[in-house]
Formats: sequence, C-alpha cells, structure tokens
Amino acid sequence: MNIEQIHRLFLECTSACTDTRKIKNNDMFFALKGDNFNGNTYAEQALASGAKYCIIDEDAYKTSEKTILVNDVLETLQELATFHRQYLNIPILAITGSNGKTTTKELINATLSQKFKTTATVGNLNNHIGVPLTLLSMTKDTEIGIVEMGANHQKEIEFLCSIAKPDYGYITNFGKAHLEGFGGVKGVITGKSELYDYLIKNNKTIFVNANDPIQIRKTKKAHVFTFGNTVSGTNVSISFVEAQPFVSCLYKGVIIQSQLIGEYNFNNIAVAITIGDYFEIEPNKIKLAIENYVPTNNRSQIIEKGTNKIILDAYNANPTSMRAALLNFEKQAGFKTAILGDMFELGKSAKSEHQTIADLALSLNIDQLIFVGENFFQSKINSEKAMKFNSFEDLKNLSDMSKLQNTLLLIKGSRGMALERVLELL
Repeated sequence: MNIEQIHRLFLECTSACTDTRKIKNNDMFFALKGDNFNGNTYAEQALASGAKYCIIDEDAYKTSEKTILVNDVLETLQELATFHRQYLNIPILAITGSNGKTTTKELINATLSQKFKTTATVGNLNNHIGVPLTLLSMTKDTEIGIVEMGANHQKEIEFLCSIAKPDYGYITNFGKAHLEGFGGVKGVITGKSELYDYLIKNNKTIFVNANDPIQIRKTKKAHVFTFGNTVSGTNVSISFVEAQPFVSCLYKGVIIQSQLIGEYNFNNIAVAITIGDYFEIEPNKIKLAIENYVPTNNRSQIIEKGTNKIILDAYNANPTSMRAALLNFEKQAGFKTAILGDMFELGKSAKSEHQTIADLALSLNIDQLIFVGENFFQSKINSEKAMKFNSFEDLKNLSDMSKLQNTLLLIKGSRGMALERVLELL
C-alpha cells in the first residue's frame, strides 16, 4: 500500500497508537521496534484489544487483512503524519528551545483555545515518534495545531520540520541543555535554529523575543512578529510587573496575574500573549487563559505538605534553568531549603557545570542546601549549610527529611534523578 491508501484506512480509525496497553477501539496500531522490543510481536494482541488495523514490517506477522505490511513502520508513521498534516491543511505552530518548551506550549494552547479549536502536543511527545503522533491526533475539527519539538543533536529539528511543515515558529531560548549531543552552546544555537532555517526558507512567520539578541540576529532575513519588555518598536509591548509570589505583567492596560513562579516565566507568558494578539484574541480572553493556567507534572508546581511549602520543579534541569530557579528562589521569604539533583547530558563540561551551580547556590541567601547525585557529590562543597549525597537512596537512608518543618523547599534536578520522590520523605 502507498501512503494515500494507508491514510484512507487511517481516516476510518479513532487515533494512532504505538502501545498495546493504551489501545482504544478502532485505533491504528503501529508496531514500532526498540532496543528491547519488537512491536510486530504485539500485532495480534493489538487487534484483540480493539485495534482496527496494525501496521507491521515483518511478513511473519501478516495474519489477516487488518495487518498492513510496510517496509518500515517508523518511516510509515512519519510519512503518514506528513500526509495527514497536508490533508488537513491547517496552520501549524512549532515550538522548540532549551528551557520552557512545554510550559510555553501549554500557555499558547490555553490562549489560542479561547478562540480556536486547537490540538497540541500531549505532555512532551516531542521527538521523531511524538511529533508524528501529535499530527495524527489532529482532526477536521482542529483549526490550529501546536507542535512541541525537542532535540538533543544536530539536524533533529530540521527532520521534525520536514514532518510537521510548520507555518509559524518560536524558540523559547538557547541554554546549556544537551551539551553532550549538540557539542556545546554554539551547537545548541545551531541545532535549535534549524526551526528558523525552515521557516525562513519557506517564507513563514517567526515569533521573536526582541529582548533576546540571538533571536534578533538569527531572524534578520525572516518574516517576524516581535514582542518585548523594554525594547521599542515591537509589534506587541508587554511590561513585566513583578514575580512575587507569581509573575504578573501589563498588556494593553490590562494587568495579567499568572499562577507561575519565577521571573524566567515572563517570556513564556509574554509569547503566549503575543500569539494571542497576532490571532486577534481579545485582551480579556488572553487574561482569562493565562490566569487560569496552573502548572502540572513537576514543572514549577506549588505543593503544600504539612507545614512545608514546596516548589516542585523536578521535571528536568540544565545549568541555565538551574541558575534561573536558584536566583528566583533566593528572593522568596522564609526559611529556605534547596534540594538539587544532578544535571544530565552535559558531556565533558559536566564537572565544571555542576561546580559552578554548587558555587552559585552556596553564595546565595538560601538557608540549607542538599545536593544529590554523583556529579554534585564529586563537587567541592564545604559549608555548614550544605549536605551532599551520592544518590537518592543515600539521601533516603542517611537523612531524616521528615524533620523539615515550616520550610520553603525548592526541588530541582534532571528527569533521571526523579527528585519528586523527595515528597515521600517529608
């Protein structure tokens, strides 16, 4: 079968699925392969669970007309997503960047949903499998698609753009994330800017933070729609008001009070407002969208547990986001304890980057510091207000976290550290 024929079958289905545990009636199951599994072996199970069709790439599993044999299941998933995207012919907005992608995507989705029927990336399904699944989740009812794109090496964003073919794009920032795969900060800028390259080449629109010199430099030849806090001449002017306790800003005479902590979230809020402005959404509806958005999934969540108040920011971490979180945390009132976990994918710079963050944390007005992970454990940390543990298990076994009372806690680390487990110790 060619892609057009497979697409006709897909239109008979409810959605695309790659996990038999999540199969719904009339899904199209894609039998992907991984290092430790072969999806073809689950084709029969998928059909028994309600799948209408299964896309397979091994002849031995072709058991009925409902099993569709292709050369490569992953390539078929990606090609089908592009075909479906072109079939729907709706505007697609792509978002990438080192920090804040998912929060920004959620804010933009909340804002655009005030006027349009939107479909956005669920969670962080933002890679070579997640982007196609996001596109295939869009229907004829979808008026605007919002696609988050993640990357940890060169040419990855370029490839995701070839699948999604975005009409609009925004890069949150260029930070010290995935340095190992990108080969340093310059590599990060080059890799993330592949979104700009695609949009410029195809004469599409880029949303630009005029306060970011890299964004300005990289989009000189682009069709842009700009926003800024202190820069004159932007398409949209948004003023930062304060970040204590939550970020608030001023837009067209309207004060917008978010439920997001940290001045670093200002740009995430500002671009959502800007995109709402671009698509002619009324200021009061933009205000409603931003003010009603509550962060979830370990991203700057505010949790109260006993007498303690917790800023749970344990979804991920890199030197840029860690620094921003610490500087914001220092400004908070009360007795403060920061629990910091290792930052992953830093390559050769891991040792120096962890030492830099440790030095910063020790220099700040934070009452107690707890460092967790091999990299922090190997850092030079000599202070009465600091403790370090080689692993979470050591923290669990060698400390009594339940003694913490009347404390404001910041919990931040890379996903692999899973520091949300600290909540169980309090």
